[in-house]
Amino acid sequence: MQYNVEGGNLPVLKVILEAGEQIQCEAGAMSWMDEGIEMQTTAGGLGKMLGRMFTNESAFMNTYIANQSGEIAFSAKFPGSIRAVEITPGNGLVIQKGSYLASAGDLTNEVYLQKRLSTGFFGGEGFLMRRFTGTGIVFLEIDGSAHEYELPAGACKIIDTGYLAAMTESCSMEIRSVKGIKNMLFGGEGFFNTAVKGPGRIIIQSMPISSTAMELYKFLPHSR
Repeated sequence: MQYNVEGGNLPVLKVILEAGEQIQCEAGAMSWMDEGIEMQTTAGGLGKMLGRMFTNESAFMNTYIANQSGEIAFSAKFPGSIRAVEITPGNGLVIQKGSYLASAGDLTNEVYLQKRLSTGFFGGEGFLMRRFTGTGIVFLEIDGSAHEYELPAGACKIIDTGYLAAMTESCSMEIRSVKGIKNMLFGGEGFFNTAVKGPGRIIIQSMPISSTAMELYKFLPHSR
């Protein structure tokens, strides 16, 4: 399988499938494709279907199988970037809800449940994220630009709500409150931040769609 990302900050993932190769995505994610590529829609079982729904993803998944060599394309839903992450055994990936675009290979996709109540309530990522394990490639849709960091064991990165796009499953998360009443009330950063600890790799997105929506809302006319 060959792939390429084009389009600058309005990216499109273009994948060349050889005969017999396949790629998986959410229902409705395909933008265009050549003849000779067949679509199969599945739910993958009630548990997986409900898990995807709870993480704001489509309940159904589409698998595209090439009967002959051809191209299939997936467009991002928001200005930003598309990042390919290779998954290997013992090196799974946990992603933010809404970041999944497509995947290929022998991968298991399951709901990742936050163990700490405080992380689920106040972290912005919520209780439910998605974890991919096995062998293959996951294509992530990043809001804005993507910034990767390799955290050594014990190292910590403090991240504002919504900016964490993905982390390897070796990382851990916790919520830290902003120190100082004046900082909380007037600092403009909210009351809580997400602290991600290594060892492992993290991907941070520069323009979360939730933050962008709030900024745009300020300029929209409102009825009185």
